[in-house]
Amino acid sequence: MEIRPILSALLRNKTGAILVALQVALSLAILANAVHIVSERRAAAARPSGIADETAVFKIDVSHLSSDSPEQQLARQKREAELLRAVPGVAAVAQVNQVPMSQSGWNNSVALDRRQTDESSPSSAYFSPDSLVKAWGLKIVEGRDFLPGEAQDIDINKNDVPHVVILSKALAEKLWPGQSAVGRIMYFGTGEGAMEVRVVGVVERLQSHGAEVSARGELSSIAPVRLYGSNQAYTFTIRAEPGQRDRVIREAEAALRKASATPVILETRTVEGLRKSRYRADMALSWMLVTVSVLLLLITASGIVGMASLWVTQRRKQIGVRRALGARKVDILRYFLTENFLITSAGVFGGVLLGVGLNQLLVSKLEMARLPLGYLGGGAILLWALGVLAVYGPAWRAASTSPALATRST
Repeated sequence: MEIRPILSALLRNKTGAILVALQVALSLAILANAVHIVSERRAAAARPSGIADETAVFKIDVSHLSSDSPEQQLARQKREAELLRAVPGVAAVAQVNQVPMSQSGWNNSVALDRRQTDESSPSSAYFSPDSLVKAWGLKIVEGRDFLPGEAQDIDINKNDVPHVVILSKALAEKLWPGQSAVGRIMYFGTGEGAMEVRVVGVVERLQSHGAEVSARGELSSIAPVRLYGSNQAYTFTIRAEPGQRDRVIREAEAALRKASATPVILETRTVEGLRKSRYRADMALSWMLVTVSVLLLLITASGIVGMASLWVTQRRKQIGVRRALGARKVDILRYFLTENFLITSAGVFGGVLLGVGLNQLLVSKLEMARLPLGYLGGGAILLWALGVLAVYGPAWRAASTSPALATRST
């Protein structure tokens, strides 16, 4: 079949063809980026936090309604940590300033040189005098865990600083790509006030407290520090023996309340609960985008069907004449399918350009990942197939019309 007559017919009635092509272009641009966002969000929601068994770990935020001195605060924190370790079913206890996916915590700028004015990388800063490697089951991939003598009790109102640090693999790779991080010197902060620390170990993974969807969500550091002196609130993270978490939570809360001579406020959250809360909005966005994408495809298909049906009606006599002159059903069917394929192809080409442009906007404004070309390719194939299926019904009805009926006047 020659394409020229089809193109000539489209140019004579180009308004409908342009509208369908624009609809296909917009659908492809939105669909490809929407599916990319859904894929990113779902992958982020499913990625491991670094904690070996999230079902066994929880945190307790402790707030005492008293005005103790910094020394009294420190003594109480140590006493309560030992109290929690004595609860039956407790496998490990660590005092910590934040927990992965908690959406609240500390960040530090990291630099490789004290003279830097700009950071080399951001870092989610974990401080714990206890072994988070043991408490959370973090996997050491290089170097070692902290030694008992390296833990420090630091009054937050003074200028004491940690001396050693453990990094997540993602942060170590960002600072020293393709090189060993163990033994390296880095700085928390920039300028003259930067704190020098030495890297002693690297863990395979440790998500930040924000668990950002971007690579930043994997950039974390751990310092062997117990902070005290700022207020009466602090956090313990506890790993229970398998299957005993809920009982341990109840008994740990009861033990802390019983041991406190002053009113105490306890807030307990499981890591499972933190994960669900952190990604609730992402999952809602994913389902919304899936719904929008399905509706968009249905609207696009409806538009193609409607336009094809209109064209069949308008060309009823032309179809009858062609049939009377010897055109077969397959010729009529192929004509409409080819016509629709040309329109859809024009829309797909425009959709690829629109999709890339839309992704560039999202990358620049929202720090999203670049759109892989596979999403545009898959969307193009889907819309081509959708176009063929949508026009097939009207085209088949047109091909099945008898010449006598089709040429009947009106």
